[in-house]
Amino acid sequence: MSVKVQIAEQSFDVGDELASLLKIAGETAGGVGAFVGTVRGGDGLLALTLEHYPAMTQRVLTELAEKAAQRFNLLACTVIHRVGRLEVGEQIVLVLTAAAHRAEALDATGFLIDRLKTEAPFWKLESFEAGHDEWVKPRAADDSAAARWS
Repeated sequence: MSVKVQIAEQSFDVGDELASLLKIAGETAGGVGAFVGTVRGGDGLLALTLEHYPAMTQRVLTELAEKAAQRFNLLACTVIHRVGRLEVGEQIVLVLTAAAHRAEALDATGFLIDRLKTEAPFWKLESFEAGHDEWVKPRAADDSAAARWS
């Protein structure tokens, strides 16, 4: 089992990351789960700034990825989460999982995305066209989605 967790300011290449994951997973991989999250626009949103405490964030993301790898019998797992100022449409998160069977890979991907939304220690600041900024508050829908994996 191989787990890659990266926190980065620069964007990532989904094709390169997928090729790397498949190389590590090997020929026993029967399924790959993938999720690419982007900064969603609307209501005048210009950008999203993600702040974090590096050591804590790395530790939490690694623990989540390792938990998913064990729980879903993953062969390989990649989690890349960006920080800094991201414009609408930019990539913000990548989760790739490889397992012997598709259900495990897809379930692991869902588990990771739901848990990242609620457990990863990021502080998110939205910047709007009107010139104001707002900190993003936790959402009950995200908590409900994460709770289904308990």
